[in-house]
Amino acid sequence: MDVALQLNVQEPLNPSVSTTMKVQAFTRHILRVGFISVTPDYEYGKDEILFTNTTAKAVQQHLASGEKFDAVFISPDQGQTDIALVKEFAREYALPVVLYSAKFDADCKEIALKRGLDDYFNGNITASSLKRLDFIHKLKTYKNKRGNRPYVAAQVSDVPKIKLWALKRTFDIVISGGMIIALLPIMIITAILIKLDSKGPIFYIAKRAGSGYKIFDFYKFRSMRTGADAELQKLTHMNQYTESAEQSVFYKIKNDPRVTRLGQFLRDTSLDELPQLFNVLKGDMSLVGNRPLPLYEAEKLTKDQIAWRFLAPAGITGLWQVTKRGKDNMSEEERIQLDMEYAMKNSFLYDLKILFSTIPALLQKVQA
Repeated sequence: MDVALQLNVQEPLNPSVSTTMKVQAFTRHILRVGFISVTPDYEYGKDEILFTNTTAKAVQQHLASGEKFDAVFISPDQGQTDIALVKEFAREYALPVVLYSAKFDADCKEIALKRGLDDYFNGNITASSLKRLDFIHKLKTYKNKRGNRPYVAAQVSDVPKIKLWALKRTFDIVISGGMIIALLPIMIITAILIKLDSKGPIFYIAKRAGSGYKIFDFYKFRSMRTGADAELQKLTHMNQYTESAEQSVFYKIKNDPRVTRLGQFLRDTSLDELPQLFNVLKGDMSLVGNRPLPLYEAEKLTKDQIAWRFLAPAGITGLWQVTKRGKDNMSEEERIQLDMEYAMKNSFLYDLKILFSTIPALLQKVQA
């Protein structure tokens, strides 16, 4: 919420009444629950943030008063009952509910996860923090609109339709068609080598969820031994994204034992991706976009706070590949944020920038 105000009001000692701070312009109004200090943590907030202290029981009163709030920050000292109460009231108004502490605390992060809060913030409230709050609000608004209807990957009628503007689609057809013709000899040689290297089909074809949760057949040159998909559950402990297999959204196995000798070379050189040019030519994908996901990953994302990434086209390369390729310490949160950033900012010129950045990323020896 943007409010052009100039405020300079002293905070009262009673934490259940409004607390304000000097605001230069364009205020973000945050409702703070359970913070009983005489003065709010000014040094951790941007100048344009207006804080209002209250109690868990008074949250509904504040929200029903008609005053607009951008988020609810909860103190780690609040009990489980109070947190549940705040979540219930805030859900109706699509407000982000965030556990906040001045300094990072691993226990606080665990509390936020276990009690189903929207996020955990600590330290300075930055422009990035406010952007995150905006996104959570948009997604909660979207969830409120769809109500309790279940997600169906094959038919999600109320997901906004993805429009590939004419220039992008024309560019995809021309470039992918030209690359298929130019790289056809390499693809033929690769197919022969795969057949000689190990038993099984030349191509790996699997269902993927792309833009708007559209499901399509995704093509790659096979780089693993036959039956590799059935072995995935046995290798969840090797997932580089998280130490917790149960909470993981993405799966990426470093030094995957299922990969064949030739398959490792194909992956390192990205030759295994070449058949996706046919996906681009068909219109399933674009040259640049967010990676289409296996259905077991896409299902988890529709139930979390990051379904917005499916509003972008599915692509062969994208923002997270060129910015994080080769970095072992990339977290799920970083990848999701990059997918979200592309979904919000994508344009034809932005696509060109990513394409030109892809070649240096491919030259890195470490596979991401």
